[in-house]
Amino acid sequence: MSLTITLQPSGRQYTAGRDETLLNAAIRAGIGLPYGCRDGACGSCKTRLVEGRVVHGAHQEKALSAAEEAAGLVLTCCAAPQTDCVLEARNVAAEGQFPVLKMPVRVLSLDKPAPDVAIVRLQLPATQNFQFHAGQYVDVLLPGNARRSYSMAVAPAHLGTPAAIELHIRHMPGGLFTDQVFGKLKEKDILRLEGPFGSFYLRDEEADRQRPIVLLASGTGFAPIKALIEQLRGLDHVRPTVLYWGCRSAADLYLHAWAEQAAAELPWLRYVPVLSEPRAEDGWSGRTGLVHEAVMADLPDLSGHQVYACGAPVMVDSAQRDFVARCGLPAEQFHADAFTSAKDKA
Repeated sequence: MSLTITLQPSGRQYTAGRDETLLNAAIRAGIGLPYGCRDGACGSCKTRLVEGRVVHGAHQEKALSAAEEAAGLVLTCCAAPQTDCVLEARNVAAEGQFPVLKMPVRVLSLDKPAPDVAIVRLQLPATQNFQFHAGQYVDVLLPGNARRSYSMAVAPAHLGTPAAIELHIRHMPGGLFTDQVFGKLKEKDILRLEGPFGSFYLRDEEADRQRPIVLLASGTGFAPIKALIEQLRGLDHVRPTVLYWGCRSAADLYLHAWAEQAAAELPWLRYVPVLSEPRAEDGWSGRTGLVHEAVMADLPDLSGHQVYACGAPVMVDSAQRDFVARCGLPAEQFHADAFTSAKDKA
């Protein structure tokens, strides 16, 4: 039996079965609801249920608390409708703009700019027209129906020849895929990908263009931020933009030179690296502490800004909470992609 799902305020509708999630049904219908992990771990798809009834599958308390659920919030990635439903969804992406594809890719290169970070470039098949927004992610498909999600660190206009995407992968010892990357993966190996996924991409409508941009990254959350900078580089009129990149030590700023060069070349871009645990051997004289607190120290009034944040969930959650509550950032101007490891999800 098909149920009707209505989105407010757009009035768009799609159908869903009782055995599928609200998000999967929307993707099938070509409607881009906001989402991140698709595993009930990050909370990016949290949406208000205006009318109707849903049943939630397994999810993490930090993504949707019991109090939030009682207040009418749902996670579309793990909520299956039991009646016709009305959802409040104000950030609905363009309908059917970029299809989700499964495809083989070939390892073009594998570099390790830090001991625990690999930059993997993957050649796209010439027979498929893979389209995506800068900031979106792909899933690496693994044996046993396992998959691992990684943001693409390149803008569509920077794929090069041959066309290739770039992934930034941090080694998680014991990880099903990262052990492979840091062990036996080599050039010319074949991987299978599916994508693009995610609603983390630049909002550049006319109403947005008066807002300066804050780009906020921690660790390898720099990957989609790099893609956004590449996209902004190609725009004719670019808003003032500041990049804050937080890491533990200097070695973790694995593309520090790239960020410095970008800031030197682009008059609208400023770069502020922040270390939370600098080592004595780093000789660090720059900013220290929590990266989102560095933003608040520099920009105590964010009411006119737009923020794009990617990294560890604790950083993204803290930034969203504090920017809105303490700096006046409009909640709808905080765009985030919190990445959660398979270990964290478990």
